[in-house]
Amino acid sequence: MVGCVPARPDLLIHSQRVENQARPQDIIHRMGLGQVGSGGNAHDYRNARVAALAAILAACAFFPFWNSAQERTATSGLGGPGPVVNGTPDDPLRDPREKHLRHVRQLTFGGQNAEAYFSYDGKRLIFMSTRAPYGCDQIFIMNTDGSDLRLVSTGKGRTTCGYFYPDGKHVLYSSTHVDAEACPPRPDYSNGYVWAVYSAYQMYYAGDDGKIEKALTTGPGYNAEATLSADGRKIVFTSSRDGDLDIYTMDSDGSNVRRLTHTLGYDGGPFFSPDGKWIVYRAHHPESEDEKARYRALLARDLVSPNEIDLWIMRSDGAQQRQLTRLGGASFAPAFFPDSKRILFASNYEHSGSSQFELYAVHRDGSKLERITWAGGFNAFPQFSPDGKRVVFISNRNAKAPHEINVFIADWVP
Repeated sequence: MVGCVPARPDLLIHSQRVENQARPQDIIHRMGLGQVGSGGNAHDYRNARVAALAAILAACAFFPFWNSAQERTATSGLGGPGPVVNGTPDDPLRDPREKHLRHVRQLTFGGQNAEAYFSYDGKRLIFMSTRAPYGCDQIFIMNTDGSDLRLVSTGKGRTTCGYFYPDGKHVLYSSTHVDAEACPPRPDYSNGYVWAVYSAYQMYYAGDDGKIEKALTTGPGYNAEATLSADGRKIVFTSSRDGDLDIYTMDSDGSNVRRLTHTLGYDGGPFFSPDGKWIVYRAHHPESEDEKARYRALLARDLVSPNEIDLWIMRSDGAQQRQLTRLGGASFAPAFFPDSKRILFASNYEHSGSSQFELYAVHRDGSKLERITWAGGFNAFPQFSPDGKRVVFISNRNAKAPHEINVFIADWVP
C-alpha cells in the first residue's frame, strides 16, 4: 500500500454518501487497512448507479474530446465494469495519451488485487488479493509475467501489505490470524466512511514458502503498512502503539524501533527513497477541536475517518517534515522514481469526491506536476522496478465486473 493503503477508494472524500453505497467503501482501504469484499442490495446498487451517472456527466465537461465508448465508462469508478481503453492494436491496454507507458500488460484477471511490489531482483511481485476460497485479503506472489502464482500467507485472518526482503527468499506482511482465524468484522458504516485499523494486525517475517519464522511486532495496537529500504536494512511502517497513527522505523529483524511522526492524525503508507535519504507518506491531520475529538473517539474503536489526504515528505530520520501536495481531494500511494528526485502517486483531485484516480508525477519539492495515466476509472499503487525500466500498478481498466481491480505492468518511457 505505495506503502499500504486501502484498496477501494470509491467516494473516499464524501463519507456521508458512502454509508448507503454498495461495496466500494473498501477498495482504497486495502493498502494498509484492507477491506475488500462483495455484497450490497438493490438500494445500494441504485445509489451506486446515481453516483456513477453524476461522475460520467462531470467527465463529459472535463474531457469532451473522448469518444462515446470511453466517455460512458471513464468515471464509473468501481461500482460497475471498468473503463474501456481505446488503445492501439499493438498496445490495446494503453490509452494513447499515456506517453510514459508502453506495452501495458494485465497480470491478474478477476477479483480484487492490490498493492503489487517488485522483488529486489525485479523478477517477482508480491500482492494482496481477495479470491476464492478466501473470504478476505491474503498475500500472493507471482512472476512478473503473471505465472507461478501462489499463496504465501496462512490463508487465515485478514492480511495486508506484503513486501520482499532482499534475499528473495523471505517476505513480510501484516495479519490478524493469531487473534482469530476468521476474517475480522467490517467496520460499522453508521459512523460514516471509516477504515478499520485492526489492533489485531501484527507484522510477520516469513519464508516465500509460506512458513512464518517470527513475529516482527507483538503490539499493542495496529502494526501494518510496512516497506523496506533499498538496502534491506530498515523497515518503515505505521503503528498505533503510542495512541495515534504514526510512522516508525525499525531494523529489518524488528529491533531498534523509532517513532518519526508526532502530529495528531493519520500518518501512513510510507516509502523510502532509493537513496535511503527520504521517506514519502500520506497524511491527514485534524485541525479543529471537533475534528480532533472525532478522530480520537474513532481511533479508540480501531477506526479512522479520512477526509482530504495529501502527500508529505521527511528525511529518513524524521527531520524536515513538510507537506508535499495541496491538491484537494485524496492523494495517496506515493513511490519514488529511481533517481529519488520525483514521486509517482495516485490522486482524484481532478474529480474530487469521486472514485476516479489517475497516476501523477511530482518533483520532491512539490513542483512540476504531471499526469501519467488517462484511462479513467481507478489507477493507483504504482512502483518502479529496481532497474527503473518498468512500472507496476493497479487498475480497473477493462474490468468485466464491479469492484474488480487487477495488477498491470508496463515498460516506462522517460
